[in-house]
Formats: sequence, structure tokens, C-alpha cells
Amino acid sequence: MGKSNENIVLTEAVYYILLSLYEPLHGYGIMQNIEQLSNGRVKLAPGTLYGAISTLLDKNWIEALKEEKSSRKKEYVITDTGKEAVKIEISRLKELLLNGEKIIGGSCHE
Repeated sequence: MGKSNENIVLTEAVYYILLSLYEPLHGYGIMQNIEQLSNGRVKLAPGTLYGAISTLLDKNWIEALKEEKSSRKKEYVITDTGKEAVKIEISRLKELLLNGEKIIGGSCHE
């Protein structure tokens, strides 16, 4: 990814969608996985999910896998570009956490 992409900030929904797609999943599976990863805190509506999928496809952060004739469900998987976006976001989040801990002292996740 180029320097211009190092300033990206992912929404929580996009972050969880990308994490979910380290393994191929269809839309409903993505929604279930996000709910599980967030311990039920994040629940995506289908419209939110498919709007985000459309954007992620346009950015080439995910790709649709070829459909099997026996399945009506389209599966998606993260691309190398999407993985780089996740790494950049994790680095950004770590910086936020460390700066917060410097200001308030101690560990924020105790």
C-alpha cells in the first residue's frame, strides 16, 4: 500500500468484516462471525453489511470467490491489500491505546 493509505481509519464494521474474511465466508456467516468476535456487541444489519462489501470490493480489499453451481451464497475473502489495511489499523489502534495509557496512567484494559 502506498503512503496515502497509511492515513486510513476503518470503521468498526469494516474492521470486523475484514477480520472475518481471513477465511472465506458468505454474508450471513460474516454477520454471525462479527457478532461472535464482539461478544454480541456488534450486530450488522444486512444493508450495512452489503453496502460495506460493495465498497470493499471497489477498493480491492476483498474479492468474491467463484460461486459453486450448487450454492446460491456468494463467498468473499480478504486480499493482500485488505490485509495491509488491517495491519495499518491495528498499528493505529495500538498507538491510540498507548497514548491513552500515557495520559491516564497504567493499563486501560485492566
